[in-house]
Amino acid sequence: MSKFDELKGKAEGLAQKAGQFAAENSVKVSEGIEKAGDFVDEKTGGKYADKVDSLQDGAQNLLNNLKGDKQA
Repeated sequence: MSKFDELKGKAEGLAQKAGQFAAENSVKVSEGIEKAGDFVDEKTGGKYADKVDSLQDGAQNLLNNLKGDKQA
């Protein structure tokens, strides 16, 4: 096995653990997503609010997918 394959395997394992953590702690992760967006909006005076909202929505959708929720 090459070093690259070894690192790839470790990265995949970490990604699975991160996804599992996010799914198991979805409420706290969701709150963190909202707080991070609010922080950016505050520091930028809302200049990028539409982009921040879009990123927050994408992060929330990813979190819902990790939990197995279906988005309507």
